[in-house]
Amino acid sequence: MSVDKEAVGRIAHLARLGVEETEHDNYARNLSAILSFVEQLDSVDTSGVAPMAHPLDASQRLRPDEVTETDRREQFQAIAPRVEAGLYLVPKVIE
Repeated sequence: MSVDKEAVGRIAHLARLGVEETEHDNYARNLSAILSFVEQLDSVDTSGVAPMAHPLDASQRLRPDEVTETDRREQFQAIAPRVEAGLYLVPKVIE
């Protein structure tokens, strides 16, 4: 598939991109190269290839799910200016 200068202008307008008129030739050439590469990839027979999420067969190393800090909400709320029902009360900032 080939992209011309007019198509680059339309694409830039639809995407609200500021592409200079002098750059349209360069963009058209690059977009045409990208689209021809996608066509080349599309022509490859992948019927025998199983889908995968990642090219490497690796597992995620996870840390153990254990509590590292104790609940100190009462200590923190004891020094707060205003607390009600376990919630911090702050001054109203929006009228």
